[in-house]
Amino acid sequence: MGRIRVLVADGHRIFAESLAAALAAEPGVEVSAAGSGAAAQRCLDRAAVDGRRYDVLLVDADLGAGAPGAGAPAPAATAAAAGALTAAGAFARPASAPSSASSAPSVRQAERPAPDGMGLLLRVRADHPGTRAVVLAERDDPRRATQALQAGALGWVAKDCSLDRLLAVVRGVLRDETHLPPALLTGVLRELTATRRHRTESERLVESLTPREQEVLRCMVAGLGRQAVAERLYLSPHTVRTHMQNVLGKLGVHSTLAAVALARRAGVEPV
Repeated sequence: MGRIRVLVADGHRIFAESLAAALAAEPGVEVSAAGSGAAAQRCLDRAAVDGRRYDVLLVDADLGAGAPGAGAPAPAATAAAAGALTAAGAFARPASAPSSASSAPSVRQAERPAPDGMGLLLRVRADHPGTRAVVLAERDDPRRATQALQAGALGWVAKDCSLDRLLAVVRGVLRDETHLPPALLTGVLRELTATRRHRTESERLVESLTPREQEVLRCMVAGLGRQAVAERLYLSPHTVRTHMQNVLGKLGVHSTLAAVALARRAGVEPV
């Protein structure tokens, strides 16, 4: 395996840069650090333009969720994780220091809203499918781990794990392996089963609609109002209103918002 290009995205700058330095000290690993979702997005986009895509993204599960700014201290758990590795000598800075996103343009210059951790995973899956993603978390959370896997992550790793463990996960996801802590497996399987059960029920309800009602539902998922649906389907507004009422009744919901949420669970695509 050639050199591995890794991007660390963590809102706690000390942790991000310390972890980047520890990884960069390993042979064959090239690392950059980003302190926000927007900075990480810029790094990924710039690397793609330069033809030097990142192989692995290590992203904080809590990125953008009330994380402190660059000058604020990290929470105790994060600081402890960084401190433990520092004490072990893992964070000794190599001669060639890892690059940081601090020189990138400010977040305010970003063209799109700054993504949080899960949002960044979705963008990576859509814009940089060759980059494998691993979530760094301060605690095990089956629900959020399931969401991360569904958003495209291939791994969930505790922030206080050993550097050897993290490197094993990095190399594993590059082989398209999925890595989860053993303690999370049962909870994640339970979440996936529940998600599938809800999706199956939603699919059954959607299938109970007539073809025309399904067309109307797809328009609703697309955010079209009654008049826009009428124009799209060449129907009168009154007829569309009737179809919408029938859709709500058959789906067992009382609002367009609830109908759209159920449709999305069933995999209904907008028109």
